[in-house]
Amino acid sequence: MHKNWPIPQHAMDRDMIKGWTDKYFTRTRDIVDHYGDKEVVYAVFMRRPCLSACEPAMTFARQNGAEIVPAFQTGDLVGAGDPLFYMRGSFSRLVELETLILQKLGLPCIAAMNAYDMAMALPKAAFLAMDGRHDAGLEMADLAAYGVSVGSKAAQAQGATGFIGNATDATAHYFGNRQGMGTMPHALIGYAGSTLKAAEMFHATHPDVPLTVLVDYFGLEMDDALAVCHEFADLAHKGALSIRLDTHGGRYVQGLDPERSYAVLERHVPHVIRQMQSDEDRRYLMGTGVSAAAIWHIREGLDRSGFETVQIIASSGFTPAKCRVFSAAQAPVNVVGTGSTLPQKWSDCYATADIIRYDGDVQVKKGRDYLIDQYQKLVESAEPPR
Repeated sequence: MHKNWPIPQHAMDRDMIKGWTDKYFTRTRDIVDHYGDKEVVYAVFMRRPCLSACEPAMTFARQNGAEIVPAFQTGDLVGAGDPLFYMRGSFSRLVELETLILQKLGLPCIAAMNAYDMAMALPKAAFLAMDGRHDAGLEMADLAAYGVSVGSKAAQAQGATGFIGNATDATAHYFGNRQGMGTMPHALIGYAGSTLKAAEMFHATHPDVPLTVLVDYFGLEMDDALAVCHEFADLAHKGALSIRLDTHGGRYVQGLDPERSYAVLERHVPHVIRQMQSDEDRRYLMGTGVSAAAIWHIREGLDRSGFETVQIIASSGFTPAKCRVFSAAQAPVNVVGTGSTLPQKWSDCYATADIIRYDGDVQVKKGRDYLIDQYQKLVESAEPPR
């Protein structure tokens, strides 16, 4: 584990809390301090289905004076509006924490759900989390990696391969690794001047790292893949060489066009073409960029040349929807690199909290009465929450 990670969740002094919470909460605390404190119970929930990935939020809440009653175990599927956990404590103390607690909740729960959906859609493929570049700062990167690891473990419990790692050292511990995973960006190929030269440079400086080579920089995916395989034939036949496709969505992989994409799918999965209804599905199936047809096309070329043991890593725009199309097409992809574990709509990450009890008085805003009933069932149950 990196010496400075994970980012600590810790008690915050009042000045810091006041600086980062919504102003109406600080003014509410002023009023409560003047008129008298009450013990309250908050129900904390998401507005869309998710997986429970609450440890950062619950840890922060505990360290800042809240008593926590979990409603689910980590990795459980949670329905829209169902409370993930309840917080109990001083209204004066907790009211200013709501903003900060919710900031630590929505992202990991949705990242967990998306990671789970992708891993279950392609259960035989391994996944690599590459979201770090898309995160808005270090804490967001930490929360996203934690959430992805929760979703991955939930999928692995059901037999999927799941996420074998991520791209940064600092959050690799969430996946049981000491380091991030990855080999080369497009920038290295531009620096080297050729795909093969970049592969040679990488292998010379990192001889003990399995070699994965990007092959789309020059738009010569098939030619460059085969050139690398022939140059590193020993690694290829040992299964220590992978080809990564990250083709831009503005063009087809070398050797493909609409007609040829259709043809390669007809050779392998003819039924799937007639199953895909939406424009988005058809784009993932046989469109530009890294399509299912592109994976089949590269697999054919590698196998024809005797490189059946070379693996294909696919990246570029992988979401749960794209993974489902690849599954229907039985695309022979070995590893999927995805930065799209974060939601495409940030509003999916909005978490909410409502007070349901003030001292002994049960009360909640109109329309949220169900939160009270669920709390009563939870605290009265002799069984641990599931």
